[in-house]
Amino acid sequence: MRAIVFGGSGMIGQGVTLECLDDGTVSAVTVVGRSPCGLEHPKLREVLHRDFFDYSAIRHELAGHDACFFCLGVSAAGKGEAEYSRLTHDLTLAAADALVKASPDVVFCYVSGAGTDGSEQGRTMWARVKGRTENDLLGLPFRAAFMFRPGYVQPLRGVRSKTPVYQALYTVAAPLYPVWKRLFPDAVTTTVNVGRAMIRVVRDGYPRHIVETRDINMLAGERKG
Repeated sequence: MRAIVFGGSGMIGQGVTLECLDDGTVSAVTVVGRSPCGLEHPKLREVLHRDFFDYSAIRHELAGHDACFFCLGVSAAGKGEAEYSRLTHDLTLAAADALVKASPDVVFCYVSGAGTDGSEQGRTMWARVKGRTENDLLGLPFRAAFMFRPGYVQPLRGVRSKTPVYQALYTVAAPLYPVWKRLFPDAVTTTVNVGRAMIRVVRDGYPRHIVETRDINMLAGERKG
């Protein structure tokens, strides 16, 4: 499997990249990002790119992949719907359109979020935008597409958030994660589980295109289905 990761310097993208590098079924990993992901490995190739709405300059780098793990995302805090839609829906679809042309047999995995509104009609702005993004991705002619909707994600293996305040919260929360895991097994997961689950749905398929936190943990082998 040849994988391409968008957003490999972000928290979830770092975790997914690490799992790809460790997995024997993944032969090569291309990471596309604005800044270096901070990893070195014989299987890893980094492509630094600034304009995530235009891929004409790196079109050749998108070809020949079997899996795409799209981990780019922004918080909706402080953003109006037009700005958030541009940075979430339009940015994601620009990459997806370029990728499906360059690697038409790719399986596309998108990191969405728990609470996403697939009807696109709810009151919560970010949930509507995420829902529209999911629906439009599912309409593209990929070999398959899976929308990952994790709840709380605990970073593991030295993975860190680039946002200092978020990282401080993750550091404080780390000792509590085992308790949350017992109390809310279908609401919490880890960067390790997200990465392993993504690799597995590409390799083995999955009967549902919407992958919730419970599915992520089951696919990662943490719990039975």
